[in-house]
Amino acid sequence: MANDTIPLSLSPKFILPEDKRPLLSEVSPLASIPIIDMNEDSSNNGDEPSSLLVKKIAQACEEFGFFQIINHGVPEDLCQRMMTAVTDFFHLPPEDRAQLFTEDKTKPVRVSNYYLKVEGQENVTMWSETFAHPWHPVDDFTHLLPKNPPQYREVAAEYAKEIGALTSRLLSLISHGLGLDKDCLEKRIGENPRLVSQANYYPPCPDPELTLGLAAHTDLNALTILRQSEGVTGLQVLIKDGKWVAVDPVPTAFVINLGDQIQVLSNGRYQSVHHRAVTNKEWPRISVAMFYGPNKDTIMGPIEDLIDEEHPPLYRKYRHAEFLEEFHKQEGTRRRVKAAFELRQYINIEEVHPS
Repeated sequence: MANDTIPLSLSPKFILPEDKRPLLSEVSPLASIPIIDMNEDSSNNGDEPSSLLVKKIAQACEEFGFFQIINHGVPEDLCQRMMTAVTDFFHLPPEDRAQLFTEDKTKPVRVSNYYLKVEGQENVTMWSETFAHPWHPVDDFTHLLPKNPPQYREVAAEYAKEIGALTSRLLSLISHGLGLDKDCLEKRIGENPRLVSQANYYPPCPDPELTLGLAAHTDLNALTILRQSEGVTGLQVLIKDGKWVAVDPVPTAFVINLGDQIQVLSNGRYQSVHHRAVTNKEWPRISVAMFYGPNKDTIMGPIEDLIDEEHPPLYRKYRHAEFLEEFHKQEGTRRRVKAAFELRQYINIEEVHPS
């Protein structure tokens, strides 16, 4: 899709049926997700984070499941180099990227497209191309990556180290917000987490009202740290009143969203919500998502300290491999994977917070 030599046309395989279209005119222009200054933490001299920062993050996790952070400590020059390296990858000759193309989403290094299943017709392809691979803050993963563009391996390793440190800090703050020990979430997610980097390319689209860049979904992992192109809006989040709101890019910011595993671990207190990517006519858009979650052998379920008579467990315990299996089973649909693990005698949380 990033081949600039051939103008893209909106062929029927990209066009959604009317009831699946994004209705961009109905997206709320006023509301958005919180923007949190991580420097709130610097005024505190002790080992504990500032209570104000913990409160802001906890409120964002409860009400939105999404927030943006500024002054996060990741060097801006590195972020720009990472975005440039990803852009260069998507502008490699199509035959280079085609060597990595696969429909098998379980392959660790892949270029692929997403699609939406539509009853009575062929699958509708999303207006995007994705490039996914493992990452790790310490261990070497660069040998798994393509050799081109030449700078990609070095930049990806440097970026992963910084994102690893930021992930630990965020998980600590989120744990504090739940009244837990600072390392509780990181311990529960496990010592060998499943770490995936996914870059997304959205070319300009002739008619954004007819298609989507990515269909509505929740993230199956625990935490996502996303960097998006500046000046090009595309990410949208479904808030509690059932309306879509745009997440406009904020200079130097990361978008943080909670994945399904945080909703399960928090026993439904924190939310993993539906989000999607829409397109525009004029500008290409790039995003880089760094996913952090449990490996397939980790046992997941609500944290015991968050369960009592007033807050019974909303989910059963499961090996994460079960969750991944259900996730892939629902490929191409508006996934509701968490619902398969609910203890329905208590409450159907999907009815309270659609996600």
